[in-house]
Amino acid sequence: MSVRWHHFGRTDLPAEQRDALRRAVRWEVFTICYTAATIALLAFVVGGSQAMRTAWIEDMLSLIPQLAFLAALPFVRKPPTREYPYGKHRAMGVGHLVAGVALLAVGTNLAVEAVVSLASAEHPTIGTVALFGHTIWLGWLMIAVMLLIIVGPVFLYGPAKARLAPVLHNKLLHADADMAKADWQTTVSSVVGVLGVGLGVWWLDGAAALVISAGIVWDGVRNTRAAVVDLMDRRARTYDDAEPHPLAAAAVSRLRQAHWVRDAAVRVRDQGQVLHIEAFAVPRRRGVRVDDLTRAAESIAALDWKVQDVQMIPVAHLPDEADPGR
Repeated sequence: MSVRWHHFGRTDLPAEQRDALRRAVRWEVFTICYTAATIALLAFVVGGSQAMRTAWIEDMLSLIPQLAFLAALPFVRKPPTREYPYGKHRAMGVGHLVAGVALLAVGTNLAVEAVVSLASAEHPTIGTVALFGHTIWLGWLMIAVMLLIIVGPVFLYGPAKARLAPVLHNKLLHADADMAKADWQTTVSSVVGVLGVGLGVWWLDGAAALVISAGIVWDGVRNTRAAVVDLMDRRARTYDDAEPHPLAAAAVSRLRQAHWVRDAAVRVRDQGQVLHIEAFAVPRRRGVRVDDLTRAAESIAALDWKVQDVQMIPVAHLPDEADPGR
């Protein structure tokens, strides 16, 4: 059975978003395969370096956002029902929260291990290995592997997902891309740690492990916070949480153009890729026709594919918490 890429809850995706969704799924599958290969590769060279072991665990954790995205996608495509009147778009936010909590929990544990290792002055050792009839220091293989695996996240799927996230208004995809593009920090830290062991500066390995784990903790804090505030119905913001979503102001502007509207404001709820808008209008006259309300709601819905639902509410006074779009 072919996948109905156009179907996204109640929304009929435009051609650009349908194509972006197909490419996002392909990149997520590619990322999972690429990361699985790098995890297997790192397992052969991890050795006694704590920095390498932390980088290896980080690679495993990096699978969570992709798996969460693919697991949530079948739910968000389902249309609303009486049981789920707003659809299941929150599944993407739940996936974002799961990824953030997992990163936070494991990153904290790794950071504690790194601190304990430094405090106890553990001296890591990296031995040698026979390769093609030659005995070489395992550290060189570690460095080579780390430099090799960084190509995918930094130069391939990281930038690709960063381009797709705003098209789909997908915060989980944006977080995934952000983490991938920052993988160079893990590589640099692990290389410094390995070289430190080779040069006899034993504490560099633990310090590198601490830097890597601190990065994991920060990713966990950032993603957990972003997911929680969205699930608590914070004012809708752009895909990168940089600013309030411009569709709020656009909806108010469109509503004020109606001849019967004296003033207007909106409450915009981010359901996860789609928006739910409650539009409040102060009418110029006492009576408001149903046709006027219907046309106003349709004009707001026509602004963007992300506007999944619009509720038109005539009021005598605008709610204080509503966005006046100014």
